[in-house]
Amino acid sequence: MSQTTKKSAAIRIEKLLDDNSFVEVGSYVTARSTDFNMAETETPGDGVITGYGTIGGCLVYVYSQDNSVLGGSMGEMHAKKIVNIYDQAMKMGAPIIGLIDCAGLRLQEATDALDAFGKIYLSQTMASGVIPQIQAVFGNCGGGMAVSTALADFTFMESEKASLFVSAPNTLDGNHIDTLDTSSAKYQSETTGLVDGTGTEDEVIEQIKTLVSVLPANNEDDMSYDECTDDLNRAVDIVGCVEDATLALSYISDNNFFFSVKKNFAPEMVTAFIRLNGQTIGCVANTSKYFDEDGNVALECDKTLTAKGARKATEFIDFCDAFQIPVLTLVNVKGYAATKGTEKHMAKAAARLTYAFANATVPKVSVIVGDAFGSAYLSMNSKSIGADMVYAWPQAKIGMMDAREAARIIYEQEIEASDDQVATINAYTNQYNELQSSVISAARRGYVDDIIDPAQTRQRLIAAFEMLFTKREDRPAKKHGTI
Repeated sequence: MSQTTKKSAAIRIEKLLDDNSFVEVGSYVTARSTDFNMAETETPGDGVITGYGTIGGCLVYVYSQDNSVLGGSMGEMHAKKIVNIYDQAMKMGAPIIGLIDCAGLRLQEATDALDAFGKIYLSQTMASGVIPQIQAVFGNCGGGMAVSTALADFTFMESEKASLFVSAPNTLDGNHIDTLDTSSAKYQSETTGLVDGTGTEDEVIEQIKTLVSVLPANNEDDMSYDECTDDLNRAVDIVGCVEDATLALSYISDNNFFFSVKKNFAPEMVTAFIRLNGQTIGCVANTSKYFDEDGNVALECDKTLTAKGARKATEFIDFCDAFQIPVLTLVNVKGYAATKGTEKHMAKAAARLTYAFANATVPKVSVIVGDAFGSAYLSMNSKSIGADMVYAWPQAKIGMMDAREAARIIYEQEIEASDDQVATINAYTNQYNELQSSVISAARRGYVDDIIDPAQTRQRLIAAFEMLFTKREDRPAKKHGTI
């Protein structure tokens, strides 16, 4: 970093990469514009440090914006340096990581700066689905830079000082930053779902390192594996984790490894990475409760499919499919969320989730651990839309709707005419359960491949994904779908 002051931008790179592995590219580049006395302004590196190094021995490319140079603003040469390492990352098939601290568009360069942003967008678009793109916001990320951040696959944000926005909070009609900070890490992670993880600067950097360790380097790389030191046949006591999918998944995973994605957004839907026999697995799961370390309920959610939850899962599945990461689904859903707010988006969100699962060609395995009712169940990687293997726990229920409610509708007249309506409802409920809603009924019809002991879940999943390792599946010839 010979031509740049060792400020926060350089320190972040040092923290992120393996010791002494960083090689800077373009250190002598400075701003080219001479308008508005720019020729007399010092612009070392044009406000961004670019280069490559390793994380855990794996090659990555990185750029880190330097806010000590014109606020880290985006200018022509600033963008040219970023585009250059995008080109290199694409050639090498390596992930690219952006450490963001940008004042936005450089006003002194106007259309040149606009064109610069456009070239970065183009590079990101070409890289999408080819190499993983990760960005972390440590300072300002406004306007056009916010669009760049949204184009990345994963976004992290420092929780106290960072700000991410298209329009600053105070510019929104009827809003003030003191009442609603739409640029905060809290808002962007909990409300918009743009940010995957938050924390202190050091915590964010550690999250990126962990994420890189489980991701393939590119869409043709099958080296996202680690040596498994856990017992492949280890029994897992997870019957009590039906409601908390995060616990169930961590117990199933090798050495309890669990990396949550978008944890704070739509908490009723869990998206995460685990490892099974050393292989990275992408997980999508319904959850209705989160337990703390003492076993107390820390958060409770409805056991329904929401529009936000469907969107969260859809984006995650698309990423996994693009990078050949197998998908595991834990199903426990009783239907769609029914509110005025979610109804505006529910049908389209559910359609996109259904499409994402059906269109994905990676190995897909589902485990029905609780309720699986209605078309919400179909959307959650059911056999009907292309799951390769579907398992169910013995106590699972699969059907159109809750058996008791179904019995009330089908046998309404008989129930009303009965002298003991409660006993009659119970009898018809048991009958409906046996004929239509039991896991055995679903297995007899081929909608479930096997009914498994919960304790054997890890063992059976490892065997299933090993069997599916060489899966090949074609889709009709087309440019792309339109859902």
